[in-house]
Amino acid sequence: MENLGLFSVLIPLFIIIMAIITKDVVVSLLSGIFLGELVIHQFNPLEAIIALLDGFIGLFAEGWIAKTLFFVLLVGAIIRLINDSGGARGFVNYLSQKQKNIDSPKGALLLAYFLGVIIFIESSITALVAGTVAKPLCDKNGVSREKLAFVCDSTSAPICSLIPFNAWGALLLGLIVTAIDSNVIEGEGISLLIESILFNFYSLITVFLVLLVILFDINIGPMRHAKPHQPETNSMTQTHQNKSPLLMILPIIVLIAMVPISLYYTGNGEILKGSGSTSVFYSVIATLGFIYFYYVIGKHLKHKEYFNSLYAGISEMIPIALILILAFLIGNVIKDLGTANYLATLIQGNIPPMLLPLLIFLVSALTSFSTGTSWGTFSIMMPIALALGANFGVDIPLMIGAVISGGIFGDHVSPISDTTIISSMASGCDHIAHVRTQIPYALIGAGLASILYLVFGWMMV
Repeated sequence: MENLGLFSVLIPLFIIIMAIITKDVVVSLLSGIFLGELVIHQFNPLEAIIALLDGFIGLFAEGWIAKTLFFVLLVGAIIRLINDSGGARGFVNYLSQKQKNIDSPKGALLLAYFLGVIIFIESSITALVAGTVAKPLCDKNGVSREKLAFVCDSTSAPICSLIPFNAWGALLLGLIVTAIDSNVIEGEGISLLIESILFNFYSLITVFLVLLVILFDINIGPMRHAKPHQPETNSMTQTHQNKSPLLMILPIIVLIAMVPISLYYTGNGEILKGSGSTSVFYSVIATLGFIYFYYVIGKHLKHKEYFNSLYAGISEMIPIALILILAFLIGNVIKDLGTANYLATLIQGNIPPMLLPLLIFLVSALTSFSTGTSWGTFSIMMPIALALGANFGVDIPLMIGAVISGGIFGDHVSPISDTTIISSMASGCDHIAHVRTQIPYALIGAGLASILYLVFGWMMV
């Protein structure tokens, strides 16, 4: 199906608006998916219901989706095991006693920020580690989980796109090289990708903006009303006062270290060609195995306690996994509606070349916002942007940067984005609350980026 015109945009917008208003993302996604299937099947309700159910089951035929879902469920088990072993409490106590500068509201957020900057291997792992490590310290120091989720989300995808020695870089490089091989553009793929980093304005602005928000405690919009989460004071917490911080640190190190190892393995010796979804799946499996031997043999948990915590952690992630499933499903429905094709037609025609970088940024943002995926947006918009840049004589790295920035901005403000969902999960924050509190900051970054694309479009045409 080529596209269904305005319907292809109205349906994803309906989902997002409804999610923000109702604060129930599951009902909003289900409603939108059913509405989309109704349009696709000529408003036949029976066919729409059957298509919805078949689509739900069909998702599990995709290996990367199944691995992503297992990743989310097992991450919940890792977080629960670290907490139940006393690792999180031991880590907080250690920082309280040894690192006074970190044991503060600003220090807790800076810890999450620098973890997000340092761990640039994979966006899901970045958000997960930053949220898991900093969450107990933020709770102790009265920092809202909404602000922590904002820091985690804003230093995951932006950092991964600015330091592209990861699966992000592999995808982007592949799209650029394809255009070169097709004689659409000229140059070296790696050189063009590296040059485009300077024009990835949204990511650059966001990383700098988050640092300013932390240093000067800038709260705007709904973030002003976000309340801190009360630290746990149950009996189990009281028994963990003298636990070693290594119970938290070592599993996190294993989790991080296994990602590049898995990327190397799945890429047959080339990290940039490795599978991101497979690598994070292998990483959580290896981490759970390490935790079992470390905790059980070290007598930090009994065998039965390990599995009780594992099952409890998995069960806590089921609502998040459901949201992810529905987000993947709406992505397929939007593809069938032809949303991307319709948005692409909006930038075709008699357009002044100087406006192209700005328009590419905005359309990429709208595509990512509607579909909830920056990677899908890159795949759709990069060929269009490179062809337009070559035809109109616009600087190619500038066009590449516009696509990347737009994809990440739209992904940031979309409640159906998997990165946004995982950031909420890692921070223990209500998902819609995270979306609402993050939007004002994202809009500031997007506004400044738009001005820069307009200026550089005028300068570099």
